Amino acid sequence: METGEANVQYNRWNDDNINLNVEDSRTSLNGMYNKLCTGQLGIAVRVAGSLAVMAAMYILGYITGYYVHKC
Repeated sequence: METGEANVQYNRWNDDNINLNVEDSRTSLNGMYNKLCTGQLGIAVRVAGSLAVMAAMYILGYITGYYVHKC
C-alpha cells in the first residue's frame, strides 16, 4: 500500500475473516451534508433553493411569454 493509514489483514484459511482498515475520505463531505441538509439550517437551505427555482421558472416563463405573444 502507498499510505500508512490503509492496511489489509486476512486469514488465508478463512475467507470470511477479512479486515479492511481504510481511512474514510468522505468525512468532511458527510459533515457538510449533515450541517447543510439537516435541522433548521437544512430547512432554510431547502426553502431558499425552492424560492430560487420558482423565481427562475417565473422569469423564464415571462421571457418566453413575451416573445410568444409579441405579435
